[in-house]
Amino acid sequence: MAKATPMMEQYMQIKSKYKYALLFYRLGDFYELFYDDAVIASRELDLVLTKKNAGNGDFAPMCGVPFHAADSYIAKLVGSGFKVAVCEQVEDPKLAKGLVKREVIRVITPGTIMDTNALQADKNNYIASIFKNKTGYGFSACDITTGAYYAAEFDAKGFNKIIDETAKFSPSEIICSHAVSEEELKKIENIFSLTPTYYDEYNFDFQSCEINLCNHFGVLNLFGFGLEDKFCAVSAAGALLAYIKEAQKNGLQNIRGIKYYERTSGMVLDISSRRNLELTETMRDGAKKGSLLWVLDDTKTPMGARLLRARLEQPLTDAALITLRLDAVGEMKDNALARSDLRSALNRVYDMERIMSKLVYGNVHGRDMVALRASLALLPELRGILSGFGCDCLKDIYSRWDDLENVYALLCDSLCDEPPMGIRDVGIIRSGYNAELDKLRDAMNKGSEWLLEMEASEREKTGIKNLKIRFNKVHGYYIEVSNSNLGQVPDTYIRRQTLTTGERFINPELKELEETLLTAEERLTSLEQELFAQVKEKVAQSYNDVMRMAGLVAETDFIQSLASAADKYNYSKPVVTSDRIIKIQNGRHPVVERQDNCRYIPNDTDVDADVNTVSIITGPNMAGKSTYMRQVALIVLMAQVGSFIPADSAEIGIVDRIFTRVGASDDLATGQSTFMVEMVEVANILNNATDRSLLILDEIGRGTSTFDGMSIAWAVTEYIARSIKARTLFSTHYQELTNLAERMDGIKNYCVSVMEQGDDVIFLRKIKEGCVDKSYGVHVAKLAGVPQRVVRRANEVLNILGDTGITMFTDEKGVYIDQTDIAARSVEKYAEITDYIKNLDMDETSPKEAWTILSSLQIKAADL
Repeated sequence: MAKATPMMEQYMQIKSKYKYALLFYRLGDFYELFYDDAVIASRELDLVLTKKNAGNGDFAPMCGVPFHAADSYIAKLVGSGFKVAVCEQVEDPKLAKGLVKREVIRVITPGTIMDTNALQADKNNYIASIFKNKTGYGFSACDITTGAYYAAEFDAKGFNKIIDETAKFSPSEIICSHAVSEEELKKIENIFSLTPTYYDEYNFDFQSCEINLCNHFGVLNLFGFGLEDKFCAVSAAGALLAYIKEAQKNGLQNIRGIKYYERTSGMVLDISSRRNLELTETMRDGAKKGSLLWVLDDTKTPMGARLLRARLEQPLTDAALITLRLDAVGEMKDNALARSDLRSALNRVYDMERIMSKLVYGNVHGRDMVALRASLALLPELRGILSGFGCDCLKDIYSRWDDLENVYALLCDSLCDEPPMGIRDVGIIRSGYNAELDKLRDAMNKGSEWLLEMEASEREKTGIKNLKIRFNKVHGYYIEVSNSNLGQVPDTYIRRQTLTTGERFINPELKELEETLLTAEERLTSLEQELFAQVKEKVAQSYNDVMRMAGLVAETDFIQSLASAADKYNYSKPVVTSDRIIKIQNGRHPVVERQDNCRYIPNDTDVDADVNTVSIITGPNMAGKSTYMRQVALIVLMAQVGSFIPADSAEIGIVDRIFTRVGASDDLATGQSTFMVEMVEVANILNNATDRSLLILDEIGRGTSTFDGMSIAWAVTEYIARSIKARTLFSTHYQELTNLAERMDGIKNYCVSVMEQGDDVIFLRKIKEGCVDKSYGVHVAKLAGVPQRVVRRANEVLNILGDTGITMFTDEKGVYIDQTDIAARSVEKYAEITDYIKNLDMDETSPKEAWTILSSLQIKAADL
């Protein structure tokens, strides 16, 4: 059997090590893909599929992309969930003896992609790691484009916390140890539409991970990172570092620290609360527009946008720190002129964090470096603006400011104004930076001029008027002298060729010029890349300083964004205290009021630890109960982020957690019904809430029978008021729950105002103390477009149920009767009687028969 070609043998050998990835195999100016990889890539990238002789009687499917345009193709494949292994020629083809040596230089995955064009500028691109053993779970997340690196661990019952942390970091890729069950993986996949990948178990070995982390950070132990005795966290973080190194195949110099964190270091938000409050994206379509982030994001830099998102995901719980932020936002809000200047300057700052990460990873190009230079040029201007502020937070930023003059001067001296796009393109280094480079450029641009000047000079020195300097491919450059002038040829000329008409010579000056001209392009490219590498190395030495300044720029941008939102939307400064109170005057929903043509009705809120701990809110459907409760939660969260709030005034007592139980749907993947999902969320709240938590509960118990639902809602309310004592807003249609306000301390009734005009109902959207006795559900059905016949029938049934006075009661034996069963029987019997009467033919009915019929109907009516 014929053997494969040497090239295909090399390809297959490399491919065998990267079966999980599409292999981009460098051939000249193209990356080629073969066999199944080619079939997949041609389909995903809309490329022409061809064939290549594999040398063994087989023709391999093949497609390819130009190497200079590969980034966009790779980004599209990675965005579709594929992994790509990039195989490069690692030796000069001109110097290779036989087949050019090739190696995979990096593996690109959704969590390790560095192409900024493929990433969302205002969002970190995290890759996460999950470790599990008998004692608990470890969690780690890293954004290799910024160097952010975190680790945490939880007990053996902490899988829900893993879900919450995954929701917070929103990773694009997850790896996990084999101890994580398939059921747990399936749950992650269903919730986040992301399939975790099992990673080799030995990579999670604690000792190996500890050594790996210590070696990477150059430390003897991990105490300085808070990871001492954190077995699970170290295992998750160490495995993640190994995975990233395996993919990137470099030292990961931009990952210079890791932060161990406890969930209680800030406000805790579980996945339900994040989604229900729509902090960074809407529940409907996952869009930013319509979220709290959409309202508050007036940032001007990518770093500031990412910081704002991160802080919305993790509000503070330290009243002193919150007040420092609020003071900074307030001063910047009041100083409109300085803020305008600041925004103008920030708008010209590029993504310094990601440029520096690309720099240390070795794939930064000239335009990135010029963008960094343009950003550094703005630092003195930004510092000058910040010098005019007096609050502690902004003064602290100013005191740590560094203009980085040395780095800026280096980039100004070395780089031209408009460099080419590619990493290997020439034209990056500024003229005047290096004398040898300038000479080579002159050779490229002025070679003909130099030859003419030398020719004129030689004619003058020798007196040979017809002396000529010429070139051919055999002899290169030469001086041609006719036979009649050979006597005037100087001794420095060296004979190169004899002709019938004369002689051809070379001299030292022409030899040097020839060498310069013939090798100028190659030497120019090599020297420019060498000089650019030196510049990058020098800038990389200031990595920590540049990243520190990027952080200060982000902090400044974060503050001005909140100040701009406060100014634009008429927000006020809240007072944040350690008291267990929430007092809001004329609060508004920050997102709803931003909708087109919205006239939002403001409402007050008064919740405390004693008299008004639990607010039971009743009112019609569509009257605004849910919106109001979310509004309160968002105002509290905004205040603890350090933002001004949509209200006339507010006093916010620190909240350690916000829980929301709003709406539910079946979880088909795990076989859980709507009611089961609701009860799981309620159980989570009751088991984890503290007296410093804020609970938002919307119509608990509606997913089961009326009596069961009411009983659960009653018991939950009692438990919160008596045992947890958390500040709570509880909306319900169970009017019976309002009786709790008379029986227990700390519970108050509130309702949404409604005005009736004939058959019409007007929702006033105003919260007031008290309760309502109607839900106006039939009216809402009418507004929704339910057929009139159904609406009329619904009103008939409603009137029947109202007339019977059906409510929660017991029978003679003290056994509770489910009112829905009674209601259903009453409606059926009523329909039976009315149908019977409608079908009577009175013309054919005798008086005696009519009397008998009437007696029968009287008996049936008695049973209603």
